[in-house]
Amino acid sequence: MTINVSRRSLLALGAGLGASTLLGGSALARAPKLGTQTPYWHRFILGDAEVTVVSDGPLPLGDPSGTFTGVPKEEVKKMLSEHFLSPDNVVLEQNSPIVNTGDKLILFDTGMGTSKAFGPTTGRQQKSMAEAGIKPEDIDAVVCSHAHIDHIGGIVGANDKPLFPNAQVYIAQSDFDYWTDEGKMGSPLKDFVVHARKNLLPVKDRLVFFKDGQEFLPGVQAIAAPGHTVGHHIFMVSSAGKSFAFLGDLSHQSVLLLERPRMEFSYDTDPKQAAASRVKLLEMLAANKIPVMSYHFAWPGYGHVAKAGDGFKYYPEPMQMTL
Repeated sequence: MTINVSRRSLLALGAGLGASTLLGGSALARAPKLGTQTPYWHRFILGDAEVTVVSDGPLPLGDPSGTFTGVPKEEVKKMLSEHFLSPDNVVLEQNSPIVNTGDKLILFDTGMGTSKAFGPTTGRQQKSMAEAGIKPEDIDAVVCSHAHIDHIGGIVGANDKPLFPNAQVYIAQSDFDYWTDEGKMGSPLKDFVVHARKNLLPVKDRLVFFKDGQEFLPGVQAIAAPGHTVGHHIFMVSSAGKSFAFLGDLSHQSVLLLERPRMEFSYDTDPKQAAASRVKLLEMLAANKIPVMSYHFAWPGYGHVAKAGDGFKYYPEPMQMTL
């Protein structure tokens, strides 16, 4: 005998019998929600070096209207919505690569530290490092792209003592001089100056100033990218014929400031100079197909940029879960 069972009759049968009957007479067990997330680090190989990306946690900027300027705010919100991002709250990441060359352990940028100027989700770099099995005392070099709060805030701890006791700290002298200038304490830059002084002055005897084009550590070359700050730099990181560019704050957002690279960003010291640096260096990176890591792009911030019309497009690199 052949029985024809339609989808409608199966649904009716299920409704009549109930889920417990269809599943053998007993209800499914309800597993408790775990409420935890994966550790905030990721590791990959670069030539002979091992790179561990650690996070300082998400940094919410809020409504983009007053932050991303030079383009109508309706267009900014439309760009975000079209990429399935919130048009009302731009959230940046804080991705710091730690490069183990075999001889040196080099950390790029240190997060917000104890400052909660952008909310409670920042300041977890030390926790991320512990999750990744990296001890602060093993860091040989701390490289600062510039001296804004979210890049130098984790050089000292709550007790104002250095968190990386065996590290030299590398920064452009122009940025050090600008952001530790006590004369700016009465200006709108006061909060930035306070935190730069708090974090950089205790390690003043360990500061090393690099220059544009200088390979100041093995496999690490400084490239000037002024505008965001006077001494903002990006870095070419190389090992055994492989390279990536750590962009620092060349671009804060992978849609807005790539698709419209001449858009201005309110935290830039010189927005027009920052835009010129952004276009010039992104063109070089795209033309040479050099991988990039951005401090503020979506976790873990590693991928490629390609020319797209008058701007650029970011292509995230899939995370490799085996080394």
